[in-house]
Amino acid sequence: MTAPNVSSAKDVVDYLTAQHESIKSLFIETLDAADAETREQAFTRLRTMLAVHETAEEMVVHPRVRRKVEGGTQIADDRLAEEHDAKVQLADIEKLPIDSAEFSKALIHLQAAVLEHAQHEEELEFTALESTLDADELAKLAEAVAVAERIAPTHPHPGVESAAANFAAGPFASMVDRARDALGGFFK
Repeated sequence: MTAPNVSSAKDVVDYLTAQHESIKSLFIETLDAADAETREQAFTRLRTMLAVHETAEEMVVHPRVRRKVEGGTQIADDRLAEEHDAKVQLADIEKLPIDSAEFSKALIHLQAAVLEHAQHEEELEFTALESTLDADELAKLAEAVAVAERIAPTHPHPGVESAAANFAAGPFASMVDRARDALGGFFK
């Protein structure tokens, strides 16, 4: 699984919608894994994509919706609340044995919440952005999201949902997460 390429996306809506599709596929891949090792690899890709994707939206998309879309403050606040809940669930799932029934059950619940959240973004935020911003602004937002993803943490950090919190804590959390990911194999 790889994230969509910004140069192949016409704009931020196209880019993030393609990521939603990747996330849906990663949930299925994780839940359908034949063994614990395959499940862990798929879950790692899923967890990383969710953490990076949501951070980028929190840093770039939600603030733009808040500033440019009529009723945008409520739309953004509702998405941030959903993202907080998903981060809490994802952080809890990380602590469960990968081959346990509890893991599968918790992942199914997270899947339902994330898919509902993605639908809300696509129907409320993305359509509002498309009707409010011109093509050039939408393309520039895709580039900004890609830049934010490069500095985003790779694990969930509940409580860090605002753009300001992500800019303040995100780079440090990202550095810690990426070191944790790189060294993870040494501590098993």
